[in-house]
Amino acid sequence: MSQDKPVNQAWGGRFGEATDAFVARFTASVRFDQRLYRHDIAGSIAHAEMLTRVGVLTQAERDAIVAGLKAIAAQIADGRFTWSEALEDVHMNIESALTAAIGTAGKKLHTGRSRNDQVATDIRLWLRDEIDAILAEITRLQQALVEVAEREADTIMPGFTHLQTAQPVTFGHHLMAWYEMLGRDHSRLIDCRKRLNRSPLGAAALAGTSYPIDRHHSAALLGFDGPTANSMDSVSDRDFAIEFCAAASLLMTHLSRASEELILWASAQFRFVDLPDRFCTGSSIMPQKKNPDVPELVRGKTGRVTGHLVALLTLMKGQPLAYNKDNQEDKEPLFDTADTLRDCLRAFADMVPALQVNRAAMRGAARAGYATATDLADYLVRQGLPFRDAHEAVGKAVAHGIASGRDLAELSLDELRVFAPTIASDVFAVLTLEGSVAARDHIGGTAPTQVRAAVAQARDDLARRAAPLQAQS
Repeated sequence: MSQDKPVNQAWGGRFGEATDAFVARFTASVRFDQRLYRHDIAGSIAHAEMLTRVGVLTQAERDAIVAGLKAIAAQIADGRFTWSEALEDVHMNIESALTAAIGTAGKKLHTGRSRNDQVATDIRLWLRDEIDAILAEITRLQQALVEVAEREADTIMPGFTHLQTAQPVTFGHHLMAWYEMLGRDHSRLIDCRKRLNRSPLGAAALAGTSYPIDRHHSAALLGFDGPTANSMDSVSDRDFAIEFCAAASLLMTHLSRASEELILWASAQFRFVDLPDRFCTGSSIMPQKKNPDVPELVRGKTGRVTGHLVALLTLMKGQPLAYNKDNQEDKEPLFDTADTLRDCLRAFADMVPALQVNRAAMRGAARAGYATATDLADYLVRQGLPFRDAHEAVGKAVAHGIASGRDLAELSLDELRVFAPTIASDVFAVLTLEGSVAARDHIGGTAPTQVRAAVAQARDDLARRAAPLQAQS
C-alpha cells in the first residue's frame, strides 16, 4: 500500500486506497453520536475491569486505561476535546485519544469486543438514563394534575362527546383522566426499561469472542440485569429503541389531546382557562392576541415523534442478521424522540399548576347544553318507564326547551308533565348540575367525593413510586 493513501487505522489494513472524502463524511456519525461519550467511556471502563479480571489485561494496563478514559471524559465535558470526522464515530475518537495518551495499553482495550456490541451497549446505557429522566418528568406532571384536580373537585364543566355537550362533569375529574393516561405511559416505559436492561457487551461483531471474557461481570458493573442471550441478536436488533419510540408516541398522543383541549379552553369561545403569559406569545400585527404556543407546539411535535417511530420500524424491516450499516440511522430519530418528549413533559409540568380556571364560564357552558337530560331520563326509568320511552320523552322536552330558549331546570313542573305525567316536584333535584355530578358516586365517577378519593389514591401511588428512589439516594 502506498504511503500517500492514508486510511482509517482501525480497519484499513486490507484497503489499497483512501476512502473518498465525501464517503468519509457520508458514513461518519461522530457529529451526532458524540453525545454517547459518557456511556461509551463507562462501557469501556467496565470492559477493562472485566478483561483484567480474566487475565487479558494487567492491573497496570487497567489503571492506565481507566485514568486515561476519565481524563478524556473531563476534556469532553469541558469542551477541550477535538472531535475528528476522519475517525468516524464517538468510539474511535475516544480510542484514538486514549492510545495517543497511554500508548499500547490503549490499543488492547478493544480486545474481545467490536464496535457493534460497543454501540449497542452505549445506546442501551444512554436510553436507560433518558427513560429515568422522562419517568421523573411524568411523575412531576402527574403530581401537578393531582394538585389541581383536588382544588377543582367541585368545579362543574360540560363533558363532551363529539365535542357536543353530553353530561356535567367536574374539572377535577377531567384532569384525573389525563392522570390515568400518563400512568399507563409511565408503566409502558418501566416495562421498556426492563427489557432493554441487558448487556450486549462481549457479543463482539456477531459471533462472540474466543477470549475468556466474563459477560456477567461487565453487565453487573454497568448495572444491567445480565447479559443478552444471543450474540447475533445482541448486535443487530434495535427493538428496544423502537419500543421506546412507540411508548413515546403514545405519550405524545396523550399530551397532544390535552394540548388540543387547552387550546380550545383558552379560546374566547370557551374561556374555561387562561394560560399563564409566560407560556404564550403575541401577534406581530394583532395586539389583542395571546397565542397558546406551548400546547400548539406540543400538539405539532407529536407528529415528529410518531414519524421517528415509523422511521425506525422502516429502518429495521429489511435487515438480515446480523449488524448492518443501516443501524447508524437509529440514533438521530431516537435522540430527537427522547429530547422532544422530555421537553414537552417539562413544559406541561410547569404549565399545569399555573392554569387559571374560569369556574363561572365552565358552569355557564354546562347549563347551556342540556347536560342534565340523561339525569331526567334516569329519573323516569326509576319511576318504571322503559329507558327507550324515557329517552323519547326527554328528547321532546329538550326540543321544547330549545324552542323556548330555556334549560330543562327552567321548565315548570306542568310543562315537564306534558312529556311524562309521572314527573313530580322532586325532579328539580336531579336537574341541577350539582345533583347530576353528585349522583355519579361510584369508582371512576365524576362525583366530587369520587374525585377526592381518586386524588387520595393517586397520592398514595405516587408516594409508593417515589419510595424506591428515595431508598437509592
